[in-house]
Amino acid sequence: MADVSSESACAALIKEVEVRLGPPDVLVNNAGRGMRYVSERFLSEPTRFWEADPETWRMIIETNVNGPFFMSRAVAPGMVARGWGRIINISMNHETMRRRGFSPYGPSKAALESETIIWSQDLAGTGVTVNALLPGGASLTGMIPDEVPAEVRAKLISPEIMVPPLLWLVSDSADQVSGQRFNASRWDTKLNPDEAAVKASEPAGWGAP
Repeated sequence: MADVSSESACAALIKEVEVRLGPPDVLVNNAGRGMRYVSERFLSEPTRFWEADPETWRMIIETNVNGPFFMSRAVAPGMVARGWGRIINISMNHETMRRRGFSPYGPSKAALESETIIWSQDLAGTGVTVNALLPGGASLTGMIPDEVPAEVRAKLISPEIMVPPLLWLVSDSADQVSGQRFNASRWDTKLNPDEAAVKASEPAGWGAP
């Protein structure tokens, strides 16, 4: 366990992993804080940006934007030296980044998309790839308030949907794939994984430059 908003904690965590398990070849930046920290009623009562508590805003940004940076910064040099590595940033739908009342969660994930495309270019030719992975809709995670009715919860996406594309992204089949975003809800498990990947992917960020 580590506080990803702390540079020193991230560096210490990676050193501990290296001692216990060896150098990490895969990093999934999944740690995140959502709108529930702003308001338990965020789904029904949008919070205007100036109504958000500054400390809560700072906490979400430090976790969702700085956290992936600190973790990726800690593993990237070793991956580059070994000539192989995977950095996978957990993102979300573009619509949610633009959704009313979704500050600072939406802006934080928009920043992560930018980090994804820029880092993929920084690491081009090194054997280390950077991609984004998103469920493709609201997911049944701890970010969903307890008060959400059972019938609504039943319609939410299971987090397990992320597994097939994640496994493909860490495989040798994805060696040449970087700077992409993969929508797990568009991943067709009936297809060959390479074909499913093509169907579920698009450039990270907001389209091709």
